[in-house]
Amino acid sequence: MKNIPEYSGTLRSHLLTVPKCISECSGIRIFGRRIKSLVFSTDVAIIKNVNADAIIAVYPFTPQPSITQAIISVSEVPVFVGVGGGMTNGDRSVRLAEYSEHQGASGVVVNAPITDETIRKMKAVVDIPVITTIVSGDMDIAARLEAGADILNVSGAAKTPDIVAKIRAQFPDVPIIATGGPRDEDILRTIQAGANAITYTPPTTGQLFADIMINHRRNFSKIGRLRKAPLPPLWHRGRERKHEGKKVKLKKFFEKTR
Repeated sequence: MKNIPEYSGTLRSHLLTVPKCISECSGIRIFGRRIKSLVFSTDVAIIKNVNADAIIAVYPFTPQPSITQAIISVSEVPVFVGVGGGMTNGDRSVRLAEYSEHQGASGVVVNAPITDETIRKMKAVVDIPVITTIVSGDMDIAARLEAGADILNVSGAAKTPDIVAKIRAQFPDVPIIATGGPRDEDILRTIQAGANAITYTPPTTGQLFADIMINHRRNFSKIGRLRKAPLPPLWHRGRERKHEGKKVKLKKFFEKTR
């Protein structure tokens, strides 16, 4: 095993990290960049503070260019954005895909209900990969690929490894992204089934904050009281300010008003 030097700093030492076992997959090379891990999120705070190779930004509302732009502007890695397939479909999805490419998206993701004809129209106007979502092993994969889908995004919950294995047996060379599940063994099983890249769903900011607040409460219960706020920087000290009609040193002013 190679020794990889690491630097994380102080303020960024608690960044979110994807499971290390994802590195076992082959990855998919897109525009020269090898992508093994994708984080499934539209939370810009998560997107800015996670070490995934790419972002897959799909949400349960009609796609909106302003949301796409916000995510792309924050992300430091490629972003693959949802452009519909369910409620949003047809020519609207095609226009969204074209506009997303102009905004800087590295790929577009379409949901399972999208028609093959819409995929075909999409491929006629974009030069970025079209990623089509597969939710069942009974879907017509050949028709999706014939229509122009470049990458398959398998999301079959507990059946994901089985769906991936079935697709891989029929299409040995097709690029496959797949949901890995919450445990390392689930991720490894999906990789062994033939997934080239893994989508990781991170904890929400609410969940992360809950852990932080538990630690704060635990620390507070130990000391019994909050520590006093630090004094202002040294260059403030010694200056005078009126307080209750009197001139007082600023240091004393802060002590009185705590």
